[in-house]
Order: sequence, then C-alpha cells, then structure tokens
Amino acid sequence: MRIFLRIVFAFFLAYPFISFAGNDSLLNTLKAEINRKDIYESEKQVRIQKLKKLQHKLSKTNYAAQYDVSLKLYDEYKSYQYDSAYVYVNKLKDISVGMNDMSRAYYSQIKLGFILLSSGMFKETFDCMDRVNPKLLNDSMKVEYYFIMYRCNSDLAKYNSDKYFTPDYIRKGNQYIDSAIKLSKPGSVDHIYYSGLKHVAANDNISGSQELNKLITTGAPISMHLRAMITCSLGQIYINSNRQDEGINLLIQSAIADIKSSTKETVALFTLAEQLYKNGNIRDAYNFIQLAKADADYYGARQRKIQIGAILPLVAAEELNHSEKEKQTILMYLLAITGLASLVILFLVMIYKQLGKLKHKEKIIEDKNIQLKDINYKLVEDAHIKEEYIGQFFKIISGYILKLEKLKMSVDTKLSIKKYDDIRLIINNINIKKEREILYYSFDHIFLKIFPNFIPVFNSLFEEKDQIWPQEHEVLNTDLRIFALIRMGINDNETIAKILEYSVNTIYVYKMRIKAKSINPEQFEQRIMDIKAVDSIA
Repeated sequence: MRIFLRIVFAFFLAYPFISFAGNDSLLNTLKAEINRKDIYESEKQVRIQKLKKLQHKLSKTNYAAQYDVSLKLYDEYKSYQYDSAYVYVNKLKDISVGMNDMSRAYYSQIKLGFILLSSGMFKETFDCMDRVNPKLLNDSMKVEYYFIMYRCNSDLAKYNSDKYFTPDYIRKGNQYIDSAIKLSKPGSVDHIYYSGLKHVAANDNISGSQELNKLITTGAPISMHLRAMITCSLGQIYINSNRQDEGINLLIQSAIADIKSSTKETVALFTLAEQLYKNGNIRDAYNFIQLAKADADYYGARQRKIQIGAILPLVAAEELNHSEKEKQTILMYLLAITGLASLVILFLVMIYKQLGKLKHKEKIIEDKNIQLKDINYKLVEDAHIKEEYIGQFFKIISGYILKLEKLKMSVDTKLSIKKYDDIRLIINNINIKKEREILYYSFDHIFLKIFPNFIPVFNSLFEEKDQIWPQEHEVLNTDLRIFALIRMGINDNETIAKILEYSVNTIYVYKMRIKAKSINPEQFEQRIMDIKAVDSIA
C-alpha cells in the first residue's frame, strides 16, 4: 500500500509538468519574453514621448524638422497602433502641403497606404495609392510604393482565395514586386528580401528560403521588425515543406522579435498558435492565440481579427476539453487519495471549496452592483437630457407652429384680395439665419444647464495656448458645439455636419485638428464622454 501511494503521489506531482518536447527551450524563451512585454512597450513609450516633446519645442514654421519628427513618430506607431499612426500620417500630409513639396506629399500618401493595408482596409488602400504619382518620387520612395502595391495585391489574393479574381491579384502583385526589385540596389537588404518574396510567391520555396536566409545568417543590418517578418516567412515555408520542428522554431523566433520590437500588427504569434494547435499543444496554442487577438484589437487589424476569429473558437473548445480531461484525471487521483485519508480532511476540502465559490459569487455580485450603479447613473443622466431637450424643443416647435399658422392666415388673406407683392414681402421677412441662431442659442443654453462644467473641463484637456473659449457674444462656438454634440451621444460626422450646416469633411478636419492639439490625443474623446452632468443629476 505504501508503494502504491508513493507512485500515485509522484505521478500527481509530475502531471502538470508533462509537455511537448522538441521546441520546449524556445517556447520557454518566448514565454519569458511575453512576461517582459510591458518593459519593451514602456521603452517604446519613452521614445515616443521624447519625440513628442521634441516636436512640441520645434517652431511650427520649421517644416523640414517638423516633417522629420512626425515621420519618426509615424514609424513608431505604424505597426503598433493604427489610430495614432493615422494622426501622424495626416500631419505629414499637412506639413508637405505647407512646404509645397509634392514628392513628400505623395510619400505621406504611401505611408497612409501602409497603415490602411495593415488595418485590413484593402479598398481604402487601393484608393489611397491610386492618388500617388510615382513619377514624382525618387527611387527609394518608388521602391516603397511598389512594395506596398505588391503586398496589397498579394494579401488580397490570400484573403479572397477566389479562383476568378485571385489570379489577377497575383499577376499584378508579381509586376509590382518586379518593379521594386528592379529599382533596389543589387545586394541590398531590400533587393534580397523582395527577391525572396518573389520566389515564394512563385512557389519556389527552395530559392525563396535561400534568399531570405541570407538576411539572418550573414549578419545583414536588419531591424528587429524585419527579422520577425523574415523568420515568420521562413517558418511558413518550412512547415509547408514538412520541416515541422524547424518551421515552429522560426515562428517562435519571429514572435520573440515581434515582442522585442513592440509590434502589434503581427502574424507570427497567430501562425504559431495555429501550428501548435494542429500538433496537439492546446494549452500553449490557446494562450498564444489569446495574445494575438489582444494585439490585433489593440492595433485595429481587421483582417487579423477575422483570421483569429475563425480558429479561436476551435482552440478554445479544445482547450476546454483539454482542461476538463485534466480536471477529470486530477479528480480521480484526488478521490483515490481522499478515500485513504480521514473524513476530517474530506470535510475540510469541501468547506474550503464552498468558501471559494462563495467568495467568487460575492465578487460577481459586487461587480454587478458596480455595473448597475453605472447603468443607473447613465439612465438618470440620459433621462434628464431628454427631459430638458424634449421640453425645450416642444416649446420651440410650438412657437414655429404658431408662426406657420399666422403666416398661413396672412397668405390666405393676401391671396383672397390678390395682393401678391405683399406675400413676397412676408416671405422675404422670414430670416432663416436668425432662426438657426435662435436654435443654436437654445441648444447651447440647455447643454450648459445640463453640463455646467463642460467648457472648463474641456479646456483642461489642452495646453493653455491651445484652449478654446467662447467670445463675449457667444455661448458656445463651433469647436465647442461639435464636442457638445459628441457628449450628447451624436458621434456620426454626417449627422453633426447636417446639424451645424457644414460639410462632412469640414467636421472631420475640425475634430482631428482639435484632437491633435490636446494633451492626450489617444484618450481625448473618452475624456469628453467622462464629463459629468454635475448640477443636474442628484
């Protein structure tokens, strides 16, 4: 009996540590780097903040310096966060216009095309790149232009996987990569990389892997991000060539490089998770695909979310089954051990489990109560807003009905006595501009009644020199009124444009300009929505 118990106890202790051999060392390295992920991102944020401070110190008219710093900020964000990269690529375009430099303006358009493609917006990428005139670009810019056009066609071919349209995308992609290779210097990193991709696209994996291997085995000066892309491509080539262990090792190396470079728009971790899932390593596959999903959500990569969404339920279901099997196995040994233990230990375990469940339920109830409190506050706030605005606008509408009734009676009278010139005089006396001003005036007063702290809180989000205050004759100006409408829950640019009688593009420009001037552009709109209806809600 003692020998049996020792065997059971030893197996029970060893069970959680049974793992897959072959890639364990690199997988452990990857997990260690994942634990250091926050450190790498902190280092990236420090670089970003230094660049922002440098840009803030530069003169607004020093276009060349402003362009260079904005380009560096774009490079930091382009594979890290789509929204911020979009802000800085628009700054690049604005500065290019200020410099009257069409070459830089088109180059900024290329940069925009890259992040649109990375975000999975293929149509927008084609539309964006169609506006570029390659003739006005220098060779290095043309190489970048042709490479993005290659990637756009190649990625779309993979995404569609359609027998009618995919061949045409592949043909166009090959033409663009040929142009990029032709313009890049022989022996350069770009030339070797593009040549390798071309071979892979032509299903010549041997030549493709030979070219790509040159960049990681010869000590070529490549960035960590490029290293991640190369090792990911090689990993996929080896896996497709039935060299599973080598392929997985390269995918792990690619994921490590992505983490070290704080890259969020990445395919390595997702591809690795998919391969581990096929190989039966469900636990690691589940953890990695969850991380890949978090990265895709953070960046805003639409096509990556779709890819992950296709496999995540399968991995999650398998992980659940795997966990259930583990639980069942552990439960069997626990039952065997507890059967030989005293009844006191059994009761203690049962009580401990019940206490754990009770605490968990209490935590759930506490969380739900907090959520209900927030929901109730929002409902009361919404009800108050509706009460104020509905009452006021019923009053305004009633006034307009009375005016229309008087106008109808007056016109009827004039018509009956055939005084047509008097009718024209009545119509000319209707002042639409004045009526709209009265409408804005009413909106502004009711809004500030509900949100009395809106203007000072709004301006606290800016440096003093960028603050926006209404003039003496104004209640709210256009800038403030746009974000007042947003605080009311009207987020659609088209709706705001109709209310304020501006074009949609004008509203977009207003919003982006104001947001860019704020202290924290990334959280600006959330801070606006956090402004409370201080004096109106008990």
